[in-house]
Order: sequence, then structure tokens, then C-alpha cells
Amino acid sequence: MTETGLRERKKLDTRRALAAATLRLAGEHGLSAITVEQIASEAGVSYRTFFNHFSGKEEALLRPDGADDDRFGTLLDQQDAALPPLAAARAALHADLAVVEAEREDWQLRLTVIAADQELLPRLVELGAANERRMAQALARRTGLDAERDLYPQLLAAVLGCAVRVALSRWHGPAARGPLAALLDEALDAVAAGLPAPR
Repeated sequence: MTETGLRERKKLDTRRALAAATLRLAGEHGLSAITVEQIASEAGVSYRTFFNHFSGKEEALLRPDGADDDRFGTLLDQQDAALPPLAAARAALHADLAVVEAEREDWQLRLTVIAADQELLPRLVELGAANERRMAQALARRTGLDAERDLYPQLLAAVLGCAVRVALSRWHGPAARGPLAALLDEALDAVAAGLPAPR
């Protein structure tokens, strides 16, 4: 491995250690009760090093892998061009959420910490809105529409964002059953069917 590769690997390892320390401490004490100094100490790095990787403890909890601003767009672009937009978006989300499923224990704890801290709500809303804007832009590229003027990409992005939130909520809930992808499929199938009334 080159020197640059080793440096990048070390940065990634440090970021992961900080994210893991944040989650561990927040799970034990609540996010509002811990400090950046405690997180850095738990991860074995300096206070200053923390801010080389995260803007604050909220980001370390909510975005442990960092800001991959167009991950959905990249995954969407990899789908078969013949797929209709909803089917392509579903496949892209499956690939994206597979990471969450693979780290189920950590994500279950993260969702528990988030649910217990109302102060995180504004940041969650901000991140959700930003994600939906990027999803709309990716869907607009795929469909040849305008993300700002046309209804379809904005509406589909909002529906997808809502379906993911509902799936995550049910996956994390006390009666959670099955993998996250199956819960997402259930939500998207209901949308695709026109949200028929329950029997």
C-alpha cells in the first residue's frame, strides 16, 4: 500500500473509532450528557483530532461514515437503464440499506439514542430535507426532468424518503420483524398499489 493509501486508511480508522466511541457513550449516557473531550479520550485521540473528522458529536452520531452527498445517485446510476424509476430507486435503496442491515446492532442502538433525544430533531429534519433534494436531482437526471420545476422527481424523492423513515421505524420498533429491505419493500409496494385501504 502506498504512503497516501496508508494515510487515508489511518484517517478512516480514526473516524470509525470516533463514531464508535460516540455511539457507545451516547448509548450509555445519552448524547446530551457527553462531551467531545470524552469521545476523543474514549477513542484514544486528541480533542483537536475529533474536529478533523466531525463538526460535532451530533454529526458523529448521525453521519458516522461521513458526508457521501450523492451515494443514492451513484447507486441509482448503476441500475439497469431499462428499469422504471421506482424500480431503479428501490434497487438503489436496497444496496444503500444493506450497510445498515449489516451493522444492525449499531444502528438499532443509534436509533434508540436518536429517539431519546428531542434536541436532535432539527438536525434530522435538515439532513432528511437535504437527502431528498439530492434524491430528486438523481431521479431528475435519470428521467430527463428538471429537479426544480418538475413534480415527478420531487414527489418520488419525498415518497422514497418517507418509505425509508417508516421502514426504519418499524425495523427499530418493539414488534420489529424481518430484514430492513423487506420492510422497505412492503412500504413501496403499498405506494405502488395506490395505498389501498386496509381490509
